[in-house]
Amino acid sequence: MKTNPQIQFASLEEIKQYQEALLREQIIYLAKHSPFYQNLFAREKINPSLIRRIEDLSSIPTTSKTDLQNQNEQFLCVPRSEISDFVTTSGTLGEPVTFAVTNSDLERLAYNEELSFSTAGCRPGDIFQLMTTIDRRFMAGLAYFLGARKLGCGVARVGNGIPELQWDTIRRIQPSVCIVVPSFLLKLVQYAQSHGIDPQKSSLRRAICIGEALRSPGPDYHLSTLGERITQQWPGLELFSTYASTEMQTSFTECSQHAGGHIPPELIIVELLDEQEQPVSENTPGEVTITTLGVQGMPLLRFKTGDICCFTSEPCRCGRNTPRLSSLLGRKKQMIKYKGTTLYPPALFNILNEISGIQNYIIDVSTNELDTDSITLRIASPRQDEAFIKEIKDLFRSKIRVAPEIIFESSEKISSLQFPPMSRKPIFFRDLRKPVEILK
Repeated sequence: MKTNPQIQFASLEEIKQYQEALLREQIIYLAKHSPFYQNLFAREKINPSLIRRIEDLSSIPTTSKTDLQNQNEQFLCVPRSEISDFVTTSGTLGEPVTFAVTNSDLERLAYNEELSFSTAGCRPGDIFQLMTTIDRRFMAGLAYFLGARKLGCGVARVGNGIPELQWDTIRRIQPSVCIVVPSFLLKLVQYAQSHGIDPQKSSLRRAICIGEALRSPGPDYHLSTLGERITQQWPGLELFSTYASTEMQTSFTECSQHAGGHIPPELIIVELLDEQEQPVSENTPGEVTITTLGVQGMPLLRFKTGDICCFTSEPCRCGRNTPRLSSLLGRKKQMIKYKGTTLYPPALFNILNEISGIQNYIIDVSTNELDTDSITLRIASPRQDEAFIKEIKDLFRSKIRVAPEIIFESSEKISSLQFPPMSRKPIFFRDLRKPVEILK
């Protein structure tokens, strides 16, 4: 694949021209090798050779997760003999999808993460502590390992959980960077405090954070409650927010300005669309819709991720001129309509993270007897009195105008719900609603 790490510092027009040259190559590749897109072009009477500019993409219908689930094999562009690795999506919004990755795609993944880590200020010679799994068909863990090696860094593959082992590794290996689900950092701090460890004196200086929002959308990008709690308890650790998915095979990472994740222009084209599939304006929520560049195994064209973000195209003070994406606001299918209020799970997480005394939690949304959404907070806490319940409900009413039902559970029960069999990362939200078909 072609790489050009300096293109992100070019002018917007140069970036656009560079992307369009790669887009034309990708369209020709899809027309030649992808059964799914061959059928789409034929059905919609689209001449691939006429797709030459980013604006031309609007003439092509979008692709959905349902297409991937129902026609998974039709997206494969190479013989099975050329597949080097098989990965699957997490299945958060339905049946997991298998992705086939070629040697070239693995090289692209490595380059993507090398670029991502460099954006966050990591340099050759850093040592990474990988606090996420690298197995269970998880693309991200493999990408982190490959990217760190490509950047010239060492890697300690500890995996998720087990604070004792994490701190033992920090003591023995002296890593400077960790890759982690940010809420786990609070558990590391709690373990350190109870075992006489001073996090400030550890070797860790940067945390590449995945899976949870750390900042508000622009234009201010202030820290979320979770981000504030981490920085208060571990002030010497700089947090870098990232956004990625298996389908994109690409990640968006903050620079030192902490003002949104930079889009790597040689790897992906991003559109943010409204409900009518029209582009949204800057700092307005829209569905992230992507066209991968340089992917061989299973490239995607105008794929709607289901993720809701905002974007800005204002040049960054770091010198990069690429557009930037906000943290994930929520997932389209996880939107909750509760007592006349529209919510996404991250808004609920942010409130719960603000409440001292809550050790752990998971949020259930279900369908009640009136066929409307119902929210239940399952909470582990040493406090379970009526005054504490009132405190929680009052905070929810002040923030989002409504108060969910509260059920207290043991910390062990919550942990077992957060890590079901085959889980690759903690689950804080369970969608138990009836399928839409049942409601019709």
